[in-house]
Amino acid sequence: MPGLIIAITLAVVVALMLAARAWLHRRLAAPRVPVTTTPEALGLVGQAVQIPTARGKWLSAWLLDGDPQRGRVVLCHGWGVNRCALVPLARPLQALGWQVLMFDVRNHGESDSDTFSSMPRFAEDIDAALAWLQARTVDGAGPMVVAGHSVGAAATLLAASRRNDLAGVISLAGFVHPGVMMRRWLAARGIPLMPLGFLILRYVEHVIGYRFEAIAPVNVIRAIRCPVLIAHGRSDRVIPPQDAEALAAAADPNQIELVWLRGGHDLSAELADQWPRLSGFLNRLDPVSQAAWSA
Repeated sequence: MPGLIIAITLAVVVALMLAARAWLHRRLAAPRVPVTTTPEALGLVGQAVQIPTARGKWLSAWLLDGDPQRGRVVLCHGWGVNRCALVPLARPLQALGWQVLMFDVRNHGESDSDTFSSMPRFAEDIDAALAWLQARTVDGAGPMVVAGHSVGAAATLLAASRRNDLAGVISLAGFVHPGVMMRRWLAARGIPLMPLGFLILRYVEHVIGYRFEAIAPVNVIRAIRCPVLIAHGRSDRVIPPQDAEALAAAADPNQIELVWLRGGHDLSAELADQWPRLSGFLNRLDPVSQAAWSA
């Protein structure tokens, strides 16, 4: 009889653990928003392309017409949206003559599905997009810039910290630390940090394959070797403005620029009107600057 009780108890514990794991994966899964339009319908000029990425997966993207010698920009959207979220940024970039690559990360938009989404996997897809664009660039190309929003901004900083071929980085509404974001997520759902929240945090680190400290934007930003523009909405209620201030304080003061924007976290409705506050940063990134920062 004691052996049966132990066996039943273990079975119940295992069942609860599996149920908790399934619940967590569902809660943390990014919603998929399909792309239902074309560049032409959005007032852009470009073509649909496919980009190979990690784990044998493919990314769906638009390559917008532009002069590579003027400059090239890779745009990465945030969590649970798709490439269309950054159309307000793509339009003025194309109008300036820059070549723009905007893509859906895995599990988003029209790109392939994968086992899970995470900030490091966003960064993998950014690297894949950069490699694809560079392979199609002729000699004499202008500066290469990468821009991201929210989780895409954090991933942009992570990817940039491992490279020396970028002329500039734009972080829109980026967060300071994934552990801080996860604790906010736990608090919003009434999950106590100890002990349950602590176990969830460690499990997420195990799944994504990284400790939060190793990939935190506030830590990796110090390794970026090119100018960084941090732009953040004053009324952001998802990622507080204090995160932008902390990121700016952690970076090299000689290469960081902090710009405050009107609006909240999304920013898509405000970017077009506030473009002049961002364009000066790009105008300062010429091939000479790119060579200096890559040296």
